Amino acid sequence: QLQLVESGGGLVQPGGSLRLSCTASGFTLDSYAIGWFRQAPGKEREGVICIRRSGSSTNYADSVKSRFTISRDNAKNTVYLQMNSLKPEDTAVYYCAARLNAYCSDYSFDYNYWGQGTQVTVSS
Repeated sequence: QLQLVESGGGLVQPGGSLRLSCTASGFTLDSYAIGWFRQAPGKEREGVICIRRSGSSTNYADSVKSRFTISRDNAKNTVYLQMNSLKPEDTAVYYCAARLNAYCSDYSFDYNYWGQGTQVTVSS
C-alpha cells in the first residue's frame, strides 16, 4: 500500500499556531517533492507551499509567506507544515501530496499520491 496521512488539524483562534504532519507509508518520502494544498468550502484547491527533495521550499500562496514553514524529517518519513499567526481565511482542508520528482509544482495533477486531508478551522 502507498499512503499519505495528514494529522494535526483542529480549531484554533486567530493568531494561534498549528503544526500539521504528513507521514508516508509504503514508499520512501525522501525521493519525492512534497506539496501542501488547501481547499476552503466553495473554493478551488490551491497550492500553499512545497519542499523539494533538496530541502529547499517554494511558497505558492502569497498570504502565507512569513507565516508558514515547511520542513521534512526523512528519518521519520514525515513532512511538517508549521502554521503561525493563523487567520480566519486560512480555514480549509489541508492536503499533503507527493510528487515523484525532485522539483516542486503548484499543479495538483503533477502529484502522484494524496492524503485524505485534515481540517483547519481558525475562528474566535
